[in-house]
Amino acid sequence: MNKQSVLIFKLPELFKILNELKEYIDFNVYNFTEKQELLNSNKNKYENYLVLTDEKNQVHNEKFQLILNKFPDSFHSIIEKINVSLLKQKYSEQSDIIVGKYSIDINSRSIKNANETLKLTQREVQIILFLKESKSPQNIENLQKKVWGHNSILETHTVETHIYRLRKKILEKFEDKTFINSTKKGYTI
Repeated sequence: MNKQSVLIFKLPELFKILNELKEYIDFNVYNFTEKQELLNSNKNKYENYLVLTDEKNQVHNEKFQLILNKFPDSFHSIIEKINVSLLKQKYSEQSDIIVGKYSIDINSRSIKNANETLKLTQREVQIILFLKESKSPQNIENLQKKVWGHNSILETHTVETHIYRLRKKILEKFEDKTFINSTKKGYTI
């Protein structure tokens, strides 16, 4: 898993210290001194990012931002605040993954549309997310390897049974017959 990133804006001394501690912290740090440079940076290249700045330099309309407004603050406290903010961001990201006309919440293991919510098992969430990310139909062997983490030891009926039950649950709750499609090449969403 890639480390999360903290984009430090106009706090050069804090960047210098955190950069020196980089082997002891669980996130990458990057320094920005100009607002335009920060705004123009391709934030998509930073896996999960958090902008860290002070109240005077806060970036309006920035969704993932931690404002430090009390100095001096202990480094332990600053790192704790950063880690809590990154955890909240990760939790939030996992609460709304769009899959077609549905939204999946990994945290509560549920799938919902505008009107209904359906509880899922962990394995069902894994199947849906794997099929969503796949660019092509996935056969039973790929599902065994990628979702179950097994090679051909697993009976193929296990995969088929899970797909069958998941389809049935989706059909009963949402009346959707086409959520998981089956072709000669495999399953798709």
